[in-house]
Amino acid sequence: MIHYDWENSPTIKKIKCVHVDAKKYTVSNKLTPGQIYPVKNETDEFYFIIDNSNRIGGFYKDYFEIV
Repeated sequence: MIHYDWENSPTIKKIKCVHVDAKKYTVSNKLTPGQIYPVKNETDEFYFIIDNSNRIGGFYKDYFEIV
């Protein structure tokens, strides 16, 4: 249950949302293009960030670029 502590963990890096053109999922209500988000955890395929709902969300890396 380590993911319960991610909201309070230190920020690893900051990333900028580039687009919200998702093929399969709706991400436009959780991400805003051009906004910078703090990364709390990272895997090979996903960034776990605090999104527009002020909660942790996991998103594919292709939506972002490193700031």
